[in-house]
Amino acid sequence: MLIVDSQVHIWAADTPERPWPKAGAGGRNTHVQRAEPWTAEEVLGHMDAAGVDRAIIVPPSWEGERNDLALDAVRRYPNRFAIMGRIGMEDAANRNLVARWREQPGMLGIRLVFSDTSPWLAEGEGTGQRHWLWAEAERHGVPVTLFPMGRFALVGKILARHPGLRLCIDHLGAVGPDPAGATFKHIPELIALARFPNLAVKASALPNVSTDEYPFPSLHEPLRRVFDAFGPHRVFWGSDLTRLRCPYRQLVTMFTEALPWLKGDHLEWVMGRGVCEWFGWDRETASR
Repeated sequence: MLIVDSQVHIWAADTPERPWPKAGAGGRNTHVQRAEPWTAEEVLGHMDAAGVDRAIIVPPSWEGERNDLALDAVRRYPNRFAIMGRIGMEDAANRNLVARWREQPGMLGIRLVFSDTSPWLAEGEGTGQRHWLWAEAERHGVPVTLFPMGRFALVGKILARHPGLRLCIDHLGAVGPDPAGATFKHIPELIALARFPNLAVKASALPNVSTDEYPFPSLHEPLRRVFDAFGPHRVFWGSDLTRLRCPYRQLVTMFTEALPWLKGDHLEWVMGRGVCEWFGWDRETASR
């Protein structure tokens, strides 16, 4: 069975030669997961130990709108990595990049994070403005994956306006663990969007929002509800490895051994086949 991680990060050090962008007037970006670099080779070592064949690199936000490290990793390990790249949403000139976006080696699509500080979120917020990215990505067949930060109504409007656009929501849309039990209160909103056939979901980074230990029983019921709504072809396993709070192999076996309802062909789709077909990554070139 081909195992493909739908989200990992790599990054370089913050140096004068290659500085990270600052977090506004407050100074350094505070969202970095580790100050020291995470290299492609370090990720590959974890992948090999856990039995993971491939991974999609998502360049992290603290490095800014750049994809150079991910493109270099694909150049050196073309059968192991692909990319959901970053693009500047606030620069209208970037719309011209979308038509040839997937001509970059290993580039599968675009990754976004919704934020209250993003002016381009005027799309769908009652202003009448519509951002250029959605139509351009739809026109040129460029998939988009995003972390919605609770803005499921906005995602629904985008899906309705652009039925040919392939969208994918990260981490089941979960923001973080809530000891009061509200971690997955958004699941009905997410499930309501399953009616759009152009939407998929990444079941990624889930141990980080759990309230228990392996095999994370608090995750099984919401995951089953999402799986039942979206089906095996539109739910993709993933880790967000660099902030994973359990051994990488445990995240594999949680899906392959601890979910009695996820077996056979359905398991194959969730663990790798589905994400490759959704984003157009040739499965025949995989090697470990």
